[in-house]
Amino acid sequence: MLLALAVCQSRKTHPLTVRRRVSRTERFTKAATLMADEEDEQGFEEELDDGSGGVEAGHGRRKRLFSKELRCMMYGFGDDQNPYTESVDILEDLVIEFITEMTHKAMSIGRQGRVQVEDIVFLIRKDPRKFARVKDLLTMNEELKRARKAFDEANYGS
Repeated sequence: MLLALAVCQSRKTHPLTVRRRVSRTERFTKAATLMADEEDEQGFEEELDDGSGGVEAGHGRRKRLFSKELRCMMYGFGDDQNPYTESVDILEDLVIEFITEMTHKAMSIGRQGRVQVEDIVFLIRKDPRKFARVKDLLTMNEELKRARKAFDEANYGS
C-alpha cells in the first residue's frame, strides 16, 4: 500500500494529512456505488428549475442537468469524493457548451434541422479518440440490440 503525504485543500482533511493512494479501479467502483445510491436519495445540492421550461432559468440560476454524474466522474478520475460545487458547475458549463455546439453543427450538415448519428460521426471523424469511442459505442449498441432480439425470440417463441 502506497502512502503519500498529500497537501490538500479539501474541506474535510487537515492540510498535512497522510492519505492512502487509491487505485483507479477502487475509485471507479466507489463512484459507481455512489451513483447507484444517489438515484434513490438526493445526496448533493442542485439548483432547481423555476418552471420556466428551459435550461436557462430566472436570475442567473440554471437547472443542473449533469451534476451527480459529473461529481461521480470527477471522483473516479481522482478528485475529492465531494468536489467543490464551483468545479462541477464549470465542468457542466463546458459539457453543455460542447453538446450545444456539436448539435448546432450537426443540424447544419446533412438533413437540415435534424441530427442523425452519421452527422455526429462526420463531425468527429478527425479526432481519433472520439471517433474510436463513438465507433465502439455504436458497435456495442448494435450487439445489445441483437442480443435483446435473440432473447425475446427465445422467450416468446417463434
